[in-house]
Formats: sequence, C-alpha cells, structure tokens
Amino acid sequence: MTHRIPVFDGHNDTLLRVRPAENEGGRCFFVESNEGHVDLPRARRGGLAGGVCGICVPRPPDSSGGPAASTGAPAPIDPEYALRVVMTALARACRIEAADSDAFRIVRGAAELERCLADGAFAAVLHLEGAEAIDPELEALWVFHRLGLRSLGITWSRPNVFGHGVPFTFPNSPDTGPGLTEAGVALVRACNELGIAIDCAHLNERGFFDVASRTTAPLIVSHTAAHALCPSPRNLTDSQLDAVAASGGVVGVTFCTAFLRADGRSTPDTPLEEIVRHVEYVAARIGADHVGFGSDFDGATIPRALGSAAGLPLLLDALRSRGFGGADLAQIASLNWRRVLARAWRGHRPGAHDIMA
Repeated sequence: MTHRIPVFDGHNDTLLRVRPAENEGGRCFFVESNEGHVDLPRARRGGLAGGVCGICVPRPPDSSGGPAASTGAPAPIDPEYALRVVMTALARACRIEAADSDAFRIVRGAAELERCLADGAFAAVLHLEGAEAIDPELEALWVFHRLGLRSLGITWSRPNVFGHGVPFTFPNSPDTGPGLTEAGVALVRACNELGIAIDCAHLNERGFFDVASRTTAPLIVSHTAAHALCPSPRNLTDSQLDAVAASGGVVGVTFCTAFLRADGRSTPDTPLEEIVRHVEYVAARIGADHVGFGSDFDGATIPRALGSAAGLPLLLDALRSRGFGGADLAQIASLNWRRVLARAWRGHRPGAHDIMA
C-alpha cells in the first residue's frame, strides 16, 4: 500500500446518518455502503483519519420550518426538542465507540487525538452545530463537556438565544443581522474556560467579529469558502479571513458545491477544481498554515468526481498538480487542525475536569 497523507476533516454530519449495527436501520458505520460519504472502510481507503463530527438539529417533523419574517433565516428551534435530538445523537456516538473502540474513538483532548492517528482508530471530535440544546444558564454545556463535547458552533443558519445565523440566500453578504447576545458573550467565555473550540461557521458577520474580539482561542470556521469567489453569506469575506489568520486559526474549505461555485448552484456536476480554487485563494490570502478541509460529508452535495471519503487522494493529487508541496499538503490535510484544536482545548479553568492527557 502506498503512503497516504492522513486527513483530519473539520466538519462532517456522519453521526446523524450512521448506526452502531446493521440491524438498527440506516447505515452501519463499520460496513461499507453506497450511500452517503463516510463509513469506516471508505474512510480508511481515502486516508480519512478522523474529523469533527457535527450534531445539527433538524426542524421538527411537524414544523413548516418557514423563514423568520425579519431575517429570511429558518425559524428558531424549540430548545426541549433540540435537547432530545442532541442526547440521541450523543448516545449513538457512545454506542458506536462501545461497539469497537479500536476502530472509532471519541476524542477529548490533543494527546488522545494523536494516539488515534498513530494507532488507526477513527478520531471523532464531538461538535454541536448550533447551541439550541444549551440553556442560557449554560448548565447543559458542562454536562455536554463531561460527555465529550469539544467543539461548538454558536448557531446554525437560524437565530437562537446566543446569536444569529446567516440565511441561505444567494447572492448575499454575511452581514445579515445583529451580533452576539449577552448570553452569547457568556457562552464564548465559558467555552474558553472549559476548553471547547468555538466554530464560527453559520454565524453572521457581526457575530463572527464579536467572537473574534472576545475569544482567547484561535478562530475556527469549520466549513466555509471564500466570499470573493462565491458570494454566499455562508462564506468568509477577506476581512474575516484576515481575522482568522491574525488569531492563529484555521478555515476549513468546504466541499459543498453551493458554496464553491460562482453561480451558487448545488449540483454534483461540479469540478473538483472548484475546491482547489478556494484552497488556493485562502492560502494565497492568509497562508497555507491557516487552511484545512471542512468537507460537510453526509450533509451536503459534493462534487461527483470526489464521491466520498474514499476520493480524498484525488483532491490531494489535484492540489499537488497546482503546486502545493508536501509540507503544505500535510498542513492542509491535518496538521493545521491538530495545532488549532490543541490550542483551543488548553483553555481549561483550574480545577475543571481535564482528560486531555
């Protein structure tokens, strides 16, 4: 077998799609499937060593999910419903780990991440994509942290008590509403103290800069692209890219075609070169030390040429063909994420539960 650069992915939705066993309905994480993008066999074939595994709360089945009149964003989600969904997903992650911890492991710290990469276990960093399941008093945050939560997106693309997400409108600016609420500012502070990475993906521009002015950790935007190339509000302006670099953070370039194409279309008939184009732009603007992958596997339409996690070597080859050398590729594929997450996870308050060692 030829040597492959290991890839750590800044964002996927795989936990919402897979199950611990084949008899539970849906895809089994340990069995190769033709559905979706990630399972253990395809991850290993493509060199995907792990990733930030998102839990996003879908709208309730009995809800219209219509846009809020004032913003055009999806309507807010009931916190009690969100809590039920998140607890189910966290339990599923724990059960997958219990089924085979040599193959899948929930990562709670930098040393554990490195051990997973060394011994071949899929390194899963638990992430909430939107904080609807967290109460304004932040008591649930402490519980989720004890369960293994190590990454948090303040919003998905809808408002909550902490901040405002960007709507799915195209073309548009990410400057779509007010910044963080007082509860959102307190959430940033608590995440810094506990050592939970804060992800600004889906957050509007004013909220992004509120985080930037308050966080003590590097800025992370896990799955996005360059607004200069695709004017989606989900993408980062040049000033936002500059802020990420100034903090020592990382931008995960998404594989979602609607955020890559200049026309904003969501279609698998999108060349792999569209991902390369955004990686090149971000690297040229802020340096290869601040670029990673944020695939949105199992949550978005990706280029058919990539197909699934098994196709990651094709993307690395495409980057090589555009002049990215081995050192830059290693940074983009995993080292930047490993560095930035390790820094974010060091923020534990003295006496807090610390299982990073």
